[in-house]
Amino acid sequence: MKTVAVTRIGSLRDPDEKARGRVEVVDFPEQPLGPEDVRVRVAYSAICGSDPHLAEGYFGTDVPIGLGHELSGVVEALGDRAHRNGLQVGDRVAGNFLRFCGTCRPCQEGKQQFCEHIQEYNRPGMAETITWHESQLYKLPDYVSLLKGCLLEPTSVAVRIADKTRVRVGDRVAIVGGGPIGQLTLQVMRMYGATSLTMIEPIAERREMATRHGAEFVIDPVSEDQFARTDEITDGRGYDVVIDASGSTRAVKGILDIAAKGGTVVYGAMYPAQFEMPLNLSDYLYLKELTLTGVFVSPYAFPRALQILPHLDVDELTAAVFDLDDASEAFAVHVSGAHPKVVIRCNRFEESQ
Repeated sequence: MKTVAVTRIGSLRDPDEKARGRVEVVDFPEQPLGPEDVRVRVAYSAICGSDPHLAEGYFGTDVPIGLGHELSGVVEALGDRAHRNGLQVGDRVAGNFLRFCGTCRPCQEGKQQFCEHIQEYNRPGMAETITWHESQLYKLPDYVSLLKGCLLEPTSVAVRIADKTRVRVGDRVAIVGGGPIGQLTLQVMRMYGATSLTMIEPIAERREMATRHGAEFVIDPVSEDQFARTDEITDGRGYDVVIDASGSTRAVKGILDIAAKGGTVVYGAMYPAQFEMPLNLSDYLYLKELTLTGVFVSPYAFPRALQILPHLDVDELTAAVFDLDDASEAFAVHVSGAHPKVVIRCNRFEESQ
């Protein structure tokens, strides 16, 4: 079975070709179909910002490492007992790449993100087919295309970020980082009634994209003083909610200074494993009483993500599509930053959308 995988560990941005990480299409065995499993012929699998980190060895160095977790497809086969959620052969689906077991203590305590068996069905979805437990899959509405459907998982991340902010109607909100998660979170925050909605992003095209999708203000942190602009936009009060979707080690500390007293700061990206951020507890947690939190994965968010996905404008995130056999080129384009997101077409399906 054709599968996109890391075949050499290293940064995909390394200028030295011999040291650069490598992503190729390799042959993986098709996953077994258990009694409660569903086999899906994958239509689209989007490249996530975390995928290059896998090439760098973030989660291990035993290659080949299969890639892909933002996907959509069509049900091809069902296990004997995989009928509890009503799925049928031919249904169009998307899903959660993680299966939460439901039986370990974290799952029983309502903390599925810390499931002790979370890796059991973590299978590569940038492939011709994928086999998941039926609990991982969601039937797409008829009016959501397979191309749009592959963004269900990143949409769930935006929903989880919103959950962690505890945002209220009228809260002033700033988002740092105009990549896919930042752009989706911007649209979700707009749904929540955020005000002074601001995108902080150094790339002009991404600032313009944010403006098209609801940002009231944009800040270029390279050419502008983001602290002075924050005072101007918020009348000197700061933002009630600040969300980092950049993963930039240069950006993460400075966002504490644009948060309002009593505000909430959500670190909603993946950061280098060895990075440590100095934090003055007196300034930020004592005098400002900031609430700092992060996001790992998206438990309980997928049903709501499915509800809002039809209302999101994601055309700009799904414009760059490469065929499965061209996955190496797709990853090169992804790391170049030429497009806000890159999608891999794993199989072709005719759709009316």
